[in-house]
Amino acid sequence: MKRSVALRWTAGAATMIASAAIVVALPAPQAMAADNLSLGAGADGSSKASGTSYGNVRDGNTGTYWSPAGSTGYVSVKWSSATTVSSAVVKQASGGGSINSWRVLNADSGAVLASGSGSPSTISFGSASLKKLTFEIVSASAAPRIAELETYNGGGSTPTTSPTASPTTSPGGGTGTPTGAWPSSAGSVSISGTINVSGTYDGGMKTFCCIGDGSQNESQDPMFSIANGGTLQNVIIGSPAGDGVHCEGTCTIKNVWWNDIGEDAATFKGTGGGTSYVIGGGARSGSDKTFQHNGNGTVSISGFYLSGSGKLYRGCGNCTNSYQRNVKIDNVLLNDIDMVAGINTNWGDTATITRVTITNSSSAVVCGQYKGVPKGSEPTYLGAGWNNANCKVTQSDVTYK
Repeated sequence: MKRSVALRWTAGAATMIASAAIVVALPAPQAMAADNLSLGAGADGSSKASGTSYGNVRDGNTGTYWSPAGSTGYVSVKWSSATTVSSAVVKQASGGGSINSWRVLNADSGAVLASGSGSPSTISFGSASLKKLTFEIVSASAAPRIAELETYNGGGSTPTTSPTASPTTSPGGGTGTPTGAWPSSAGSVSISGTINVSGTYDGGMKTFCCIGDGSQNESQDPMFSIANGGTLQNVIIGSPAGDGVHCEGTCTIKNVWWNDIGEDAATFKGTGGGTSYVIGGGARSGSDKTFQHNGNGTVSISGFYLSGSGKLYRGCGNCTNSYQRNVKIDNVLLNDIDMVAGINTNWGDTATITRVTITNSSSAVVCGQYKGVPKGSEPTYLGAGWNNANCKVTQSDVTYK
């Protein structure tokens, strides 16, 4: 349903009239999360209730929110340079007051871009070039809870889905034979903090940059944090990338490319069992491990390209908690590496490795066996394993070039 709202305001001595369309948000399969201009933007506002934050409206996480200290107030997203915006999407969290009337303003000039009554959803208006956009709650029954203030140039909201149960079979697609060719970027997205992913986040093959200092410091924040059951796909990660990608439960990482691995490309932290998937994509320029497995369960890596790194996979050998971990590696192309997979045999880890091509690395270890140790000590390397209970790989599974 669409309705027009006539607006009148005064700017200096001139009186101007504009109209805006308020559209009920519908699923938009072609929209992509990377189109949300609020991701990585700054945020401020009039006031905030205890325990809430302005930044929650642009973190990509509908589980967090901002509320004003009273029933009315405003929150803004802002950019360091002029940005063209033509629509906004307001997502509310449950439990807050009902909005009676609202306005969207160009905070640079004070011009009203749109206004209306009732709870807003997708708000479209004429394209405006601005550094700051404000959503103002003019009246409400109590303090509303604004989970996200998304902004777009061209309209359309980001489709979101709730976290789903851990997949029991491999997600389809994206497992073609890797060639070493690097994808072209479809644009850039500047971020200043972690992007939280719930459901499916499609980056549209844009380059996301930057976070962290490019060092091996493990205390850096990740660029993406994926909730249990979530999927991150079609993303190029720029440098520096902080601590890369964190999977908090099981997750799927599909067609994701790391320009520079940094500390780790991805860390798998879930302790509820199940399988996480890395499907397609690639990474380069790492000094140690690419995929770090700190939790339990299985990590499946297929169709992946890696160049210039220490290890493709490492099961943590000295984390706070010790687990049995499993990795399945199939159909990968690895260039200039030291080891395909490192596992801890004393904890029952297994590595199942098939269809591996290794170039410029004639001495690379395929399945490295370690003795896991308590946190604070260093694991002991026990040597390479072939076709045994832990290292499920034969020499015919590996091609050296």
